[in-house]
Amino acid sequence: MRIALVANPSAGGVAAVPGGIDAIARDLAAAGFTVTVETADTLHDQFAAARDRGVDAVIVAGGDGTIACAAEMLADTGMPFGILPLGTMNLLARDIGVPIPLPDAIAALADGEVREIDVGEVNGRAFLCASMLGMATRLGVRRERSRGRMGPGALWRFWVASLRAMRRYPPMTVAIDRAGRRHTLRTRALAVIDNDFAAAPGQPFARARLDGGTLALYVTHRMGILGTLGLAARMLAGRWHDSPGLHRFTETDFTIHSRRKMVRVMNDGETFLIEPPLRYRIRPKALKVIVPRAAPAPAAAAPPAEPEPAPRAVELRRSAA
Repeated sequence: MRIALVANPSAGGVAAVPGGIDAIARDLAAAGFTVTVETADTLHDQFAAARDRGVDAVIVAGGDGTIACAAEMLADTGMPFGILPLGTMNLLARDIGVPIPLPDAIAALADGEVREIDVGEVNGRAFLCASMLGMATRLGVRRERSRGRMGPGALWRFWVASLRAMRRYPPMTVAIDRAGRRHTLRTRALAVIDNDFAAAPGQPFARARLDGGTLALYVTHRMGILGTLGLAARMLAGRWHDSPGLHRFTETDFTIHSRRKMVRVMNDGETFLIEPPLRYRIRPKALKVIVPRAAPAPAAAAPPAEPEPAPRAVELRRSAA
């Protein structure tokens, strides 16, 4: 298979690979791929070159933000892409079952199959996991500043700063147009999920499917620090969809209005300033992604053979005669 490799050198996992991008390319070649490494200045330019190169697939080495960039460039083109999960959270890779260790991920791609998934979008910017407004964007910026320096001391300072942000972050007023109605709310945090979370115990951010064709909108309302911590506890227990102070809607498209001139939005871990209104929509099955091949179902056990009937006594006597 001919592939184009797009690797984000800013991703912590890419920088941590001994030998860097060249070593990743050699490992892909050893797995049977014919590899072209894209070297344009920006990720968008690299994905554009990969898309137009005439290869069979694009392989993305990086985190969820890098993968969202790939989605913007490859959606609705029919070009499949595979993931080498070398980011911080690797949420999409976990949802589609790609192993996190690099050698295992390469092996899974070499024997993978193509699946169609949905793409979320806000004002032309794609996301495959979540788009967030409010307090989460500030925490995301702080996390980016600490990228690569998350030792025990830095991690402790990050969580202390996060708790302070929960208390100090000012609420914002948003108006949400959905299903022909307008809802006006004051909130500190809003999240849009590309296909809803499964709310499974111990897996708060896992999604049961990626091709359901819907967006899930979560808005916190009058939720202080204690309520936020309680929500986190309920998420871990898988009992949080109907939490007090949490509004949840499921739509294919909606619009968010704000009085602010620019709104900071975080798509799959990457932050942008976007001019409102924010128009969200789902693009069903717009992207082809390489996933690990499903294990064949075990063959049904053959029913036990019926024992042959014992010869009748009269036949035994005749044969002995």
